[in-house]
Amino acid sequence: MDHKSGFVNIVGNPNVGKSTLMNRLVGERISIITSKSQTTRHRIKGIVNSDRFQIVFSDTPGVVKPSYKMQEYMLEYSKSALADADVILYVTDTVEDFRKNSDFVEKVARSSAPVLLVINKIDLTTQEKLEALIDNWQALIPRAEFFPVSATENFNIDNLYKRILELLPEGEPYFPKDELTDLPARFFVNEIIREKILLHYEKEIPYSVEVGVEEFQEEEKRIEIRAVIYVERDSQKGIIIGHKGEALKKVGMEARKDIENFFGKSVFLNLYVKVQKDWRSREQDLKNFGYIQ
Repeated sequence: MDHKSGFVNIVGNPNVGKSTLMNRLVGERISIITSKSQTTRHRIKGIVNSDRFQIVFSDTPGVVKPSYKMQEYMLEYSKSALADADVILYVTDTVEDFRKNSDFVEKVARSSAPVLLVINKIDLTTQEKLEALIDNWQALIPRAEFFPVSATENFNIDNLYKRILELLPEGEPYFPKDELTDLPARFFVNEIIREKILLHYEKEIPYSVEVGVEEFQEEEKRIEIRAVIYVERDSQKGIIIGHKGEALKKVGMEARKDIENFFGKSVFLNLYVKVQKDWRSREQDLKNFGYIQ
């Protein structure tokens, strides 16, 4: 059999550049990117196809100690990524404390899949510090192969990609060859809107927000979308809307432009804000928002 196919699952702590790396490897903007932690909440798959292989890259939420039920399910996504991986990319960077979340690192070390330990942001350190960091990680995951990279500068990504291809098992494609992801269009609308909220609001606001698409009507050249921004408290609703609705208007304008670029069509976007009290800790709400399958 000449064809290779497999799951390459990307795991690690928040703020180490996992989503930037994911987008580099896939060649498309699949995962949203901000400087805030917990930007990625779901397990997002990006599919790369050729005549010889299919790679299913999977970006998972950053590993955090759960403070509420939503984070418990986010952690489960990362744990499940260890179980079904053909190759594990454990992503860290040059400033992260290598002792952080040691229990999860131990699970990575015990997994049966090959581990490629990606040290991101090497443009921000020296060769001496990088070598010391590799020594520390090698003590934690002795069997890992190390790939120093800069995802933003696209440095050493090609060598990482080549090694992934070498490690892929032989097999038939898991998904149709014309698919870029297994997620529905509405999911990416949600994520684009949430990215703008992460970029424009501070403190607890972005982490208390979820987005749901209530209407998605697609025509040949135009898409009409009605989306709801859910918050946990009335005070948060006022902050999201802003004075005379200016804050919400800015989010809508920026999201609409990105949605148009994503789908290649003109978009009419209506945004509303609703209060859904304590949704991050309510099982039914988490199920409705797709955190519980």
